[in-house]
Amino acid sequence: MQKPDSSKFVHVTNQRYRQHYHIMTPGGWLNDPNGLCYFKGYYHVFYQFHPYSSQWGPMHWGHVRSHDLVHWEQLPIALIPGDPEDSGGCFSGSAIIKGDRLYLIYTGHHYYGDGDPDHFWENQNLAYSDDGVHFTKYQHNPIIEAPADNTQHFRDPKVWEHDGAYYLVLGSQHQGDKLGRILLYRSSDLLNWKPCGPIIQSQGKSTEGWMWECPDFFSLNGQDVLVYSPMGIQPQGKRFLNLSQVCYRIGHLDYRTHHFIGTPQQELDHGHNFYATQSMLTPDGRRIQFGWLSPFNEKIPEQADGWAGSLTLPRELTLVNNILHVRPAQELTALRNHTDINGNINVNGQQDLTVTNPQHTELIFNFQESPHDFTWLLNAGQEILIKLTYQDNQLTLTRQGKDPYRYATVKGLQDLHIFIDTSSVEIFANDGVAVFTERYYANEPVKLAVAATKECQPAVQAYQLK
Repeated sequence: MQKPDSSKFVHVTNQRYRQHYHIMTPGGWLNDPNGLCYFKGYYHVFYQFHPYSSQWGPMHWGHVRSHDLVHWEQLPIALIPGDPEDSGGCFSGSAIIKGDRLYLIYTGHHYYGDGDPDHFWENQNLAYSDDGVHFTKYQHNPIIEAPADNTQHFRDPKVWEHDGAYYLVLGSQHQGDKLGRILLYRSSDLLNWKPCGPIIQSQGKSTEGWMWECPDFFSLNGQDVLVYSPMGIQPQGKRFLNLSQVCYRIGHLDYRTHHFIGTPQQELDHGHNFYATQSMLTPDGRRIQFGWLSPFNEKIPEQADGWAGSLTLPRELTLVNNILHVRPAQELTALRNHTDINGNINVNGQQDLTVTNPQHTELIFNFQESPHDFTWLLNAGQEILIKLTYQDNQLTLTRQGKDPYRYATVKGLQDLHIFIDTSSVEIFANDGVAVFTERYYANEPVKLAVAATKECQPAVQAYQLK
């Protein structure tokens, strides 16, 4: 495997936007979470990483581990591109444990050398580790090559075991109709894979997407869940407003016919900055998900400081009536350093919320009865950075800048759970039935406020976070 030149790594030059309790790079670019797993007493999270610049570039796999999902240790880069199987980058993938060994299956990215960054091809490769820190690439890579009926888009394997066999799904695009689809492969040993064809595919470029990437597949409450990131969906009223989004379907994968039958696709997160999710099981059987706090085509102010991007908080997924509920992982209570508020407050008009450290605060609002209306605000001076308003069974998020609005329908407002970090906000409503994930950038002191036009008295808890 190639070796990185650490003397050329980019370094952080300014801490102004650095997160306090989210996974970030030590310097350089970050995007998709990869390889989530629990191995030899540690949770492992890998991420797409360019260590030489705060711009997107040839992808490496950065690596952190944790005993508790809260305190993360940076480890050496796990995968470095430049070998024949991944000459243009080690793109996204997943992890699985077999015996006493950790395996990573990832996409090798390759350019044709004509100077066109959109002219590429992709294959799937394997690496392994016995200590969870140092990785060796399989000597007979690639393990999967793209089928003849596929375009160049063929990436992001998610692997799992079922009834003594190994399966993986891949994001891809059909050569004929140029629509997104999810391909299934089967193996008895993780090394030799047989194609099983597409389990599901897009039914329209503008309605379901021209490319499906970053698939995740798992089971909850006896049902199968397919999560993926479709590209190219056109807005549908107040839905699918991002350039690309994360969607999910609840259903059943028939392992005999290799078809997935499920619900129509639904948005997993309603915010501006959420993409490319992956999940893992905890030792006690909970399904934990991370996503990328994605910038897409937005300006990324921290690039001037030698870094870009972070991952979301770890989130627990549960399934209720064919709806994925997304909650902050219970381990995050360990971040609480001091209680600022604990009791009911009377909201009538607008008022400030006085907390010790507004940019590093956890807020929980509980409503005994759904309010007529309610607003939460994150302000910098006289400027509103983020505002969340509930009225008429709708949550409306407004942020500073272009394309400001995002929406979610809820049946009454029961609760809000909000995590604020230096440059991100994650909002969970009604036990996680609706979620908004956002980046923000404040260049002066931040204040928190609430407002209502008709009096309400929510129970409020506010915690200063480590």
